[in-house]
Amino acid sequence: MKKIVMTPRKKTENTTIIMMERQKVEEEEKQESTTRYVAGGDHSGLVINKQAIQVEIPPVHLSLEFHVFLVNAQTGKHSQESRTLRFWFRDGESEPETAQAFFTELVSPQDFPRDYVGFIKKIMKMMQRKFETIMRVEVELRTIATSDEPLHQNDVSFEDGIGAPVELSEAKVLEIIESSYPNIITRDEIAEQTKHSAEDVKPWLEQLKEKGVIRETTEGEGKVGYTRVTQDDTALHVVKQMPTIHSNAQPTIAIITANYCEKLAMDSMILNKTTYVRYTTIGESNVYTLGNVGAHRVVCTKLPSVGFTRGATIAAGSSTTRLLGTFQQVEYVILCGVGGGVPHYTDGLLHVRLGDIVCSASAAEGSPVYWYCEPVLERRNSEEAEKEISFQSRGWKPVSFILQDMAAQFKEQFESTGEAPWLTYMEEGGRELEDAEGSKFERPPFETDRLFMPIGRGDLIQVQHPALPDAKYEEQPRIHLGPVGSGREVSLKRGDLAASLNLRAWDSPFDSVIESILGNRKDAFIAVRGIADYRDGSRGKDWQPYAALAAAAFTKALICALPPITPT
Repeated sequence: MKKIVMTPRKKTENTTIIMMERQKVEEEEKQESTTRYVAGGDHSGLVINKQAIQVEIPPVHLSLEFHVFLVNAQTGKHSQESRTLRFWFRDGESEPETAQAFFTELVSPQDFPRDYVGFIKKIMKMMQRKFETIMRVEVELRTIATSDEPLHQNDVSFEDGIGAPVELSEAKVLEIIESSYPNIITRDEIAEQTKHSAEDVKPWLEQLKEKGVIRETTEGEGKVGYTRVTQDDTALHVVKQMPTIHSNAQPTIAIITANYCEKLAMDSMILNKTTYVRYTTIGESNVYTLGNVGAHRVVCTKLPSVGFTRGATIAAGSSTTRLLGTFQQVEYVILCGVGGGVPHYTDGLLHVRLGDIVCSASAAEGSPVYWYCEPVLERRNSEEAEKEISFQSRGWKPVSFILQDMAAQFKEQFESTGEAPWLTYMEEGGRELEDAEGSKFERPPFETDRLFMPIGRGDLIQVQHPALPDAKYEEQPRIHLGPVGSGREVSLKRGDLAASLNLRAWDSPFDSVIESILGNRKDAFIAVRGIADYRDGSRGKDWQPYAALAAAAFTKALICALPPITPT
């Protein structure tokens, strides 16, 4: 009968190597001895060799590495430890999906082992309980840094702090103004958002005004407020009502963005631009940039508010309905902007990295391209004091998959021949955006793409990226197709939900936007997401401009490939 046998392989001051494997244990070997411990009770079937054994091992089939941040309970010293998992499979072939499932269960926030014994025991129990094709797992534990101070875990948080004051800075105040655009925001509103006084906010506003990146205005409700000075303010028209657009100049493609850098990036792809801003005293203001992309007339807008509050959801849906009601010749809708990648820890082909592009597409023929996950049950586990939440998911798909089919053709073309028109568009757009105040659209350094996972109790582990299938992908975006998801309170369930729905990216909530698109009978839509972080795109500030530019360039490639449309 086969048991799960643990054998120590190597022990030095900084390194420990332990192997767990399936072995057939003879009856006479099942008895405990001076060299072997045979577990019983709940742990029956587990065997521990007490002494190191040197045996010939075939080449490893697959490996992955991650880093944990530890604190010695006795000395208080902090350390960073590398843990490498090496896998051997039954049929002698690598099984990335099996290794991925094994790893995600091993580091699950609900029961991540906090000590070495628990870590090794969990591996053995997982091998015993399932994962039958895994024949051997070797674990290498290696200390790589020690310190009296906490070691850097990256400035990543996985849920928003509620009610905490925001540190004021020029960049933060500008971010709030850009996020509100085209809505005008007052000094008091900025103070309320940051939990500071209006007097605290005032000097930062004065600095931004002196630099010419914001302006003071009394448009809208008549109160003194602030708005972003756009790069093409000379071509901007403030209107009370949208002027009549001649039928042959009506846009047939609508592009919806949510962040200011997304609007900037998409506008850089549009020729012969004219921008209209309509300020309102009730509801949301609107910005529409009309122009040409390839043979098509397009309109690009920025939503003034996207978020999980009821007000933000209603505002996003209403702005979309107003857009499609104003421009009734629109046939295609593209949601262009940033998102969060869904990583694959063992397969470089499936791994979504920062700067890559994800296009919303079906995981199986005719299945949803966009999902929204809603928490329906919440309770507390008294032992761990962690939230346990169940979710229900709702999905949407377009009536016509023409945009998804074109994205698939571009992906196949890129991977087979290397042809990628969007890379040229990125270069052209990047040159136009060089003077955009406050935004840097060049690709951040490769080493800033670091992958962290929450393991509960506010702790993180850093996971090494799997090897890319081709070195040519190191410094340019890869294209991924698959469902895009969003949802509230998904932090600790993000991996499980992504696996169950086959998601390739996470998004800010656009469910009300998609509801409006389908409600207005627009049959073809797609979300094009440049990957800015591994959350939902909202935290990766360093990567957001580049990711937005990548999404905008791919959006232009899609539009240029569409057959000409004659407005009716």
